[in-house]
Amino acid sequence: MAQFLAVYTASPDKPMGGPGDMDPAEIGRGMDAWGKWMEDNADRLVVAGGPLGKTKKTSRAGVQDISNLMTGFTIFTADSHEEAARLFIDHPHFSIFPGEGVEVMQIMPIPTR
Repeated sequence: MAQFLAVYTASPDKPMGGPGDMDPAEIGRGMDAWGKWMEDNADRLVVAGGPLGKTKKTSRAGVQDISNLMTGFTIFTADSHEEAARLFIDHPHFSIFPGEGVEVMQIMPIPTR
C-alpha cells in the first residue's frame, strides 16, 4: 500500500474553511459524520492530522506571513491514487462544512543515489 496526503481546502470566499456561522446542531452533525469517516478508515490512517493554522513561508527572501487555502490534513494508505481520492467522495469537509474540497497526493519515496 502507498501512503497519501489529503489536504483539506477552503473556498477563496471563505478562506478560513471553518464552520463560521453554522448552526451548532449542524456543526454537531458534521463532527459526527467526520468521526464516522475517521472510524470507517481507521485501519488506513497513518497520521490522523488535524486543522492547520496560519502560514509562514521561508525562502531566500527570509520568513514572511502568507495565506493559502489549506485548512487541514490527513496521511493515510490506499492501494492506488484513484482509490485514495474516492475515499473522500461526499466527505463532511465539503458536504456538511463549508470546505471547498480535498486534494489527494501520493507521498513518494525519497530518491536514493
